[in-house]
Amino acid sequence: MRMVAQIICVGTELLLGDVVNTNAADIARMLARLGIGVYHQSVVGDNPERLSQELDDAFSRCDLVLLTGGLGPTYDDLTKQTVARWFGKPLVLDREEERKLRSFFEHTGRTMTENNLQQVMMPEGCIVLQNPNGTAPGCIIEGEGKAAVMMPGPPREMRPMLEGPVFDWLQRRTDSVFVSRTLNFFGIGESALESRVREEISHMENPTVAPYAKPGEVQLRITARGKDEAACRALIAPVEKELRDRFGKYCYGADYHVLQEAVVDVYRARGLHLSAAESCTGGLVASRIVEIPGASEMFEYGAVAYGDAAKRALLGVSAETLARHTAVSAECAAEMANGVRALSGADVGVATTGYAGPGGETVGLVYVAAANAQRTIVREFHLARGRADDREQIRLMASSWALRLALMAADGDTRLIEKEDTRK
Repeated sequence: MRMVAQIICVGTELLLGDVVNTNAADIARMLARLGIGVYHQSVVGDNPERLSQELDDAFSRCDLVLLTGGLGPTYDDLTKQTVARWFGKPLVLDREEERKLRSFFEHTGRTMTENNLQQVMMPEGCIVLQNPNGTAPGCIIEGEGKAAVMMPGPPREMRPMLEGPVFDWLQRRTDSVFVSRTLNFFGIGESALESRVREEISHMENPTVAPYAKPGEVQLRITARGKDEAACRALIAPVEKELRDRFGKYCYGADYHVLQEAVVDVYRARGLHLSAAESCTGGLVASRIVEIPGASEMFEYGAVAYGDAAKRALLGVSAETLARHTAVSAECAAEMANGVRALSGADVGVATTGYAGPGGETVGLVYVAAANAQRTIVREFHLARGRADDREQIRLMASSWALRLALMAADGDTRLIEKEDTRK
């Protein structure tokens, strides 16, 4: 039978927003790897009555609860006491953990106050989880088919405990694993993509496919359950192939968090170099690229040529082009891309020029170009949505199209993207 878990993060500071709760995400990802279902997550303040009620609710629908926080020495660190009481277990002093605690204070030249002993009072019969990165050990309590795993709140203490002894303990109790593969799509809206796969994915059981929307992008996550990772990968492979065959022109890769990560990865792998010339995006293309570690190995040059004079002086855009076609034109974008490529000596140059607004009938008209040694690709986009945040959105989408065309130029891929999908 598949194990079901709930995550409870304890701490008033989480409820107030003073601390961002990254622990729940870390725990959920680890549980997914083990095939343990998580249907509920909750945050509770430092209040034993409310935590006790939350435990009642959690154990009424699942057999495993993982908690973080509330294991320290202060008066409001009451997680261990509350959970132990729920299981009917007394707290007893763990002599080995006491020895380690006193040794820590002696080694650091600090005086240990008696309230620190609260950290090494452990539920009777529990499994103690050692904490080499802090003074509060974690523990696991089991009873009547239920189990609670308690870990410290600070992520630098919680994560090693989660990935070490907690993972090992849980792995011994599961008979299957879950593996996911996420396909990344750009140039097609979530509704358009989902409508074309809805019938198939609604009937899939193993693996399953689920769509997720991100700003300007869509993901299809393929998740398989099997006895081990190899079995899961074998189930995923044919589904991935079918989706790539159907939507190849939109799919820019797999398991990337953001589009620029794929650009850096592909260019580094192929030993290529990229440069960018930007007008309406004002350096956003370059900024997104250099967010990614390793960008210095493939990104050569970023030029913000906002005015016509800069386009002429830096990038060699001809006065005739600007006079005849204006700075917002396919011709200008092409010359900008080729200009920055020649200036930097990069394998590929990309360029953006357009009207980001506000105001005017032409707001949202953007030209994006990518040039390599064989070909120059230029695309026209109409990115306005008639919203208050149009300027920000237009610049973001224009930079994303520049990144997508950079991938196309690296691949030698000149397939058209359907125009109707560029606005979704």
